[in-house]
Amino acid sequence: MGPYVIAGMIIGLVLVIIHLSLRVLQRKRDFIWYRQLWSNARLPLSRKRVLETYPFYIHLSEKYKRQFEHRVATFIKQKDFKHRYQDTVTDEQVVLVACVACRLTFGRRNYLFPRLNTLLLFPEPFKSPATQEYHKGEYNPIAKVLAFSWPDFKEGMDIVNDNLHLGLHEFTHVLHIESERSSEIDALRFKKFTRNILRELMKPAVRSKLDNTKFFRDYAFTNQYEFMAVLIEYYFESNKDFKEQFPLMYSHLTKALLYEEEWIIS
Repeated sequence: MGPYVIAGMIIGLVLVIIHLSLRVLQRKRDFIWYRQLWSNARLPLSRKRVLETYPFYIHLSEKYKRQFEHRVATFIKQKDFKHRYQDTVTDEQVVLVACVACRLTFGRRNYLFPRLNTLLLFPEPFKSPATQEYHKGEYNPIAKVLAFSWPDFKEGMDIVNDNLHLGLHEFTHVLHIESERSSEIDALRFKKFTRNILRELMKPAVRSKLDNTKFFRDYAFTNQYEFMAVLIEYYFESNKDFKEQFPLMYSHLTKALLYEEEWIIS
């Protein structure tokens, strides 16, 4: 073998070692050593106009705006958007659903919800085949379908200070279930800090403070899945108060999402 071939093999081996080392550190230290190597996916003009109305996107720096648009465009390309009673979905519906999903996962390297294939929109709350009750949102992990009542999804976005955000709530269920069934690093991180949060919840002092302050709405205590989903709603809509009231729980959730302070809308 010539010297160039040998040099190439050595460089390749070094890069593999560096990559594997960083993967090990990523598992132990809970950090992302790169977000994405390029951000070249762009939305067509009609959809870009919808994106430009989204407050989270408006709030970002130019660097992160490019990354966010790339993620939204990629998410749209990889998912199947359907309306239960209409032939098509609108640009507004497609873009805003994708925006909420990518906002929640903006700190992660894997942001595409691998256990989700289809977004199904309804014109009103729908009857669940599983419970025979009417739901505003529901995730079916077997079919990999996430269903929303569109008016309720939109209302959750438009009212930003009531800690009720249907989109964030339901997408959190997808992340939570994924974390229990995947060995991918972002899923393992979410699982790790979810456990830390639930352990914190079991502490008598924390339970007493929760009972006395009534900070989180009662629905949060239905089960662990609803608790995490409600925490996410408060994290994004009452961030400052959440951080002040329950700083350790807040810290665990920030690490679960790998969220940066500059992305938070005050």
